[in-house]
Amino acid sequence: MTKKVLVVGEVRDGQLRNVSFQAIAVGKEAAGGGEVVGVLLGDNIDHLANSLLQYGADRVVVVNHGDLKSYTTDAYQQALLQVIDAEKPEGLILGHTAIGKDLSPRIAMKLNAGLISDVIAVEKDGDEVVFTRPIYSGKAFEKKKVKEGLIFATIRPNNIAPLEKDETRTGEITSITVDIKDLRTVIKDVVRKASGGVDLSEAKVIVSGGRGVKNKEGFKPLQELADVLGGAVGASRGACDADYCDYSLQIGQTGKVVTPDLYFAVGISGAIQHLAGMSNSKVIVAINKDPEAPIFEVADYGIVGDLFEIVPILTEELKNVLNVKETV
Repeated sequence: MTKKVLVVGEVRDGQLRNVSFQAIAVGKEAAGGGEVVGVLLGDNIDHLANSLLQYGADRVVVVNHGDLKSYTTDAYQQALLQVIDAEKPEGLILGHTAIGKDLSPRIAMKLNAGLISDVIAVEKDGDEVVFTRPIYSGKAFEKKKVKEGLIFATIRPNNIAPLEKDETRTGEITSITVDIKDLRTVIKDVVRKASGGVDLSEAKVIVSGGRGVKNKEGFKPLQELADVLGGAVGASRGACDADYCDYSLQIGQTGKVVTPDLYFAVGISGAIQHLAGMSNSKVIVAINKDPEAPIFEVADYGIVGDLFEIVPILTEELKNVLNVKETV
């Protein structure tokens, strides 16, 4: 049975996040040959609609409103509910991001719908869609189907491949006017603590440091390695608690959950709370001077030694292999 599925594109700093395109691929599976409708919420974002079409959306609904320029729960909830009321979909897909995790349960409550969160894989079982999600901090997995009502899911970034981009693909782009009122929160200004560069939650390469980096200066060689590989720097909770870096870099059960192609765990012992945030990385490289560190049990490759000797050597070798030139 074909269905209409709404896929909410997530906008950050005037650009669509990659998880938006990955969500379209899931929407295609859930629609079963039906219509996939991209939804954009923001302010002056019409120029982003074509990207959703090129990645597989059949048409796009754009909602421009001054109160949607920066994310607030009330404004986005009101806008999305009005889009849902106008479109009356059988499915709804969002990214399992900070925004998706905040917005999706509120929408599910308003619609009296079930929610399958943090999906990492999708497959078909006849006409039904089967969603796979991790449980118990990633130590087990469960498969879920929606037997009746709205198919509602959030997907973890970097786990499901987007469809191939087709720049010749076109579709209908329409605008919906929404009424947003009685806001309890208004964003006056946004101050970012994290440094610019690659988005940690969508990075293909992550170099993370733990207590073993010893101090704030200890993150400098990690940043150099990440720069060579075009990646991002992360951290364990221990490093954040020790004030070696900002909590915006924290990866783990109480931080960000990431799934890069390559993850360096540098000076990280491998506590279960940290593993919950990175154990699904495709390739894990551990660097630690303690050969008995638990991180080596999940690592694909392990290097036992002083990170302050190993990381600079590794960085220089990679520069040579990748032909990276020094910048002045």
